[in-house]
Amino acid sequence: MLRVPLCSLLLLLAPLRLGAAQGVHNVSRRTFELDYSQDRFLKDGLPFRYISGSIHYFRIPRFYWEDRLLKMKMAGLNAIQMYVPWNFHEPQPGQYEFSGDHDVEYFIHLAHELGLLVILRPGPYICAEWDMGGLPAWLLEKESIVLRSSDPDYLVAVDKWLAVLLPKMKPLLYQNGGPIITVQVENEYGSYFTCDYDYLRFLAHRFRYHLGNDVLLFTTDGANEKYLRCGTLQGLYATVDFGAVNNVTEAFLIQRKFEPKGPLINSEFYTGWLDHWGEPHSTVNTEIVAASLYDLLARGASVNLYMFIGGTNFAYWNGANTPYAAQPTSYDYDAPLSEAGDLTEKYFALRNVIQKFKEVPEGPIPPSTPKFAYGKVALKKFKTVTEALDILCPNGPVKSWYPLKFIQVKQFFGYVLYRTTLPRDCNDSVPIFSSSIDGVHDRAYVSVDGVPQGVLERNYVLVLDIQGKAGAVLDILVENMGRVNYGRHINDFKGQVWINGFNLGRYWPKRGPQVTLFVPRHILTTSAPNNITVLELELAPCGDGTTELCTVEFVDRPVIGRSLANRFPGWSDQDSWLNLL
Repeated sequence: MLRVPLCSLLLLLAPLRLGAAQGVHNVSRRTFELDYSQDRFLKDGLPFRYISGSIHYFRIPRFYWEDRLLKMKMAGLNAIQMYVPWNFHEPQPGQYEFSGDHDVEYFIHLAHELGLLVILRPGPYICAEWDMGGLPAWLLEKESIVLRSSDPDYLVAVDKWLAVLLPKMKPLLYQNGGPIITVQVENEYGSYFTCDYDYLRFLAHRFRYHLGNDVLLFTTDGANEKYLRCGTLQGLYATVDFGAVNNVTEAFLIQRKFEPKGPLINSEFYTGWLDHWGEPHSTVNTEIVAASLYDLLARGASVNLYMFIGGTNFAYWNGANTPYAAQPTSYDYDAPLSEAGDLTEKYFALRNVIQKFKEVPEGPIPPSTPKFAYGKVALKKFKTVTEALDILCPNGPVKSWYPLKFIQVKQFFGYVLYRTTLPRDCNDSVPIFSSSIDGVHDRAYVSVDGVPQGVLERNYVLVLDIQGKAGAVLDILVENMGRVNYGRHINDFKGQVWINGFNLGRYWPKRGPQVTLFVPRHILTTSAPNNITVLELELAPCGDGTTELCTVEFVDRPVIGRSLANRFPGWSDQDSWLNLL
């Protein structure tokens, strides 16, 4: 049997970046600490509470970072909250990426220059609806590994990563003249099955070792006593997260069971919610969110709005939940700032609430970026997957007597083509089976001698009838649609569009809810023709002999919560959305 990994593209941008200490001024006696006697924070000895918003630099091109941060500041926020996804920065063991869109230090400096404080959540696990919750897939090369535990192999990898990341963060701590006021240890650990206090102690020790003893460390868990029981540790300040529909009093009573004194904190106040393929687009009523935010602030609580801007799961970075449900490319989240950074009704409603409790900056708010409907662009067929194997995988096939996992051939993202021959005639629709435990992860396109036979899909379609003669070529093209990012199954063993080499992500308008893909303007060019490459795995209209026009369409409004039937009609360098027709 031949097994062919199809190699994915990785675009690296490497503009000038600031040094670790550049732009940070030295100030003596800058302090940020807990005041247990008055249930509050003290910043430089004065009472303080943060009104923060979550932003994921890894879901927003660097080109837009300043625009999004400035809009957050103009909403009245005095802080941002940010994750650091390990797998985004260490795609292969010992191979680190911290330039261009990966330049987390520059992002923090930019927030600092705009006068925003930073709440840092460096993991090593982040969830965030991100592939494998931010843990790198190469950890799974040891199949028996117990993630998020005291497993020695896991701890060795974590220790090496923290020794790279945390020293970069130390000069950016508030005490050292930077904007980082608090640092989270792990993330919602009480929701994970291992409940390993030795693991939390290990992390706390390493954070202290690299960041110093003055840093304020905290944990976050759902407002449930069971979660906080396993997710907290003495010396780490316990906070909770809950949304607008939750009872604020009950949620904070849970926090008080574990932190009788100190500031009330909602580390993730949900402004919207996440989407899954095949489900309606999630929305949360603006009036309910605004009223709940008012309640939180009226109690004197510190709060972080998750998300304030969601962004986009470009390329292969989306995660999945269990029972297996992959998240789409858009991470709009129904947040106050849209996926494209546009000002929404929710933005102004929450700004109005915030200004009842603190001054908001004066001056004009940066407007939504202009969008342009460039219209339809004709496509022509290039090659089928099988015709392009020498391009997609120039090193040739991997031979094995049995199917290997993606991890076993170090193909962490994208697709793998499994190829063999039929041992006998299959003239009467012979079934092939996929195990629900160790079978297809996540979707497999099956063909015999190039004739499509159907699709196998994790948890849903486990049996497929095929036909063919003995010796016919059986191809099973498996797509990794995103690894589980939450729950005990994060040890998850496993259509796309590129413009000028930039991977916009997956599209699946037939299943929805997302129909369009966000096209950032910086990937388009006016100095040369723009190349659009579409990998279509189902019902491609550009096949041989077709008379149907094969096009994509650039539109000026997104469709992330409608069916394909409701698509909008319709070259400079403005933002746009790509509609796959």
